[in-house]
Amino acid sequence: MISVKTNRELALMKEACRISANALKVAGQAIEPGISTKEIDDIVRKYIQKQGATPSFLGYGGFPASACISVNHVVIHGIPSKKQKLKNGDIVSVDVGAFINGFHGDNAYTFACGEISKEAQALLDATKESLYQGIAQAKAGNRIGDIGHAVQEYAESRSYSVVRDFVGHGVGAKLHEDPSVPNYGKAGRGVRLVSGMVIAIEPMITAGGYQVKVLDDDWTTVTADGSLAAHFEHTVAITPDGPVIMTIPDI
Repeated sequence: MISVKTNRELALMKEACRISANALKVAGQAIEPGISTKEIDDIVRKYIQKQGATPSFLGYGGFPASACISVNHVVIHGIPSKKQKLKNGDIVSVDVGAFINGFHGDNAYTFACGEISKEAQALLDATKESLYQGIAQAKAGNRIGDIGHAVQEYAESRSYSVVRDFVGHGVGAKLHEDPSVPNYGKAGRGVRLVSGMVIAIEPMITAGGYQVKVLDDDWTTVTADGSLAAHFEHTVAITPDGPVIMTIPDI
């Protein structure tokens, strides 16, 4: 069942989204060669808790950390570790959510660690732009397929692949709500968007094929061919005036 938020509920969600966005920003500021992914996770957790919020991911389905930190060929759901230290040239996806006032915020960004290759930078640029291409279609009266089609068309026109096995989703009182928001599909198909819906649009784009596999920890998801992957995400509200990005940092 799709939840349509009232203006009051949207106002409450703003705080969760603000904290989520700020937590993602402080994570990005900490990324440098030599830092461990566990140290970044600690920074995220402490920031969220200091704001009086709860990390959305901590304990979610048994996930053991406050942020998903996915490096290079890891697409999503990378588990932070003291042993994994970032190196110059890595690309690092951080996915963060915060829960406060009864609502969640959810966002992700893929950061460069030090100097990265031109190929890696091109993948990051294209994935980020594909997110905004999708957001532009998140308008009342459009359909879910319009979002996925825009993401897919942009990414594939640049010879990248769109992950099929994982998709975006509604956000609200639950971290994952209906509807599913694929990053591929046909325009004009799927659920019709109405004002008050809040969705997480999150392209997961690879430099190789779209196939992925989940490792034995049941979380870490990697590209099947070992190619680089990038992941960008915003929580977006559908409003009468068009899409509104809710996960905007203010620090």
